[in-house]
Amino acid sequence: MSFEKTLKSETVCENKIFTVVKKTVELENGSVHRRDVVLHNGGASVVAIDGEGFVYLVRQFRSPFEFEVLEIPRGKLEKGENPLDAAKRELAEETGFAADSFCDLGQMWPTVGYCGEIIYIYLATGLTAGDKHPDEDEFLNTVKIPFEKAYEMCLSGEIKDGKTLVGIMKAKEYLSK
Repeated sequence: MSFEKTLKSETVCENKIFTVVKKTVELENGSVHRRDVVLHNGGASVVAIDGEGFVYLVRQFRSPFEFEVLEIPRGKLEKGENPLDAAKRELAEETGFAADSFCDLGQMWPTVGYCGEIIYIYLATGLTAGDKHPDEDEFLNTVKIPFEKAYEMCLSGEIKDGKTLVGIMKAKEYLSK
């Protein structure tokens, strides 16, 4: 089993979303290298499907790409927060829905090369509509799409967001059983 031994670690940036740490590590062969690592509390995301087979996505401007991205509702975890509680909160904030049932679809690690973020993915069913209340810095539109069309959009490359791809694919597998 391969490993790296951390010789030195220094925080170089810290903000409300993540921390960047510069590490000096020793590899198995004795060579010493630098690693820049992003530490993140993680996030929770929700594939919300209603009784008629529609999935609810959000369209939100994402600064790194300079355009709107179609994605499943998702939010960051507060330190020590239960991922299911965060998923319920984010579903309500971003879509206005509450759900009777949540099924754990697992985790995804979006960028293992430099970031320790873990995204927890849930399937929500038995939806009840309410008022959405996004964070003050969130501007998003809820989009209702037939689940099968969203699945096809994942396969065709129209949907590119990693957590959405994984969430839709896992939900498709779960629902086919």
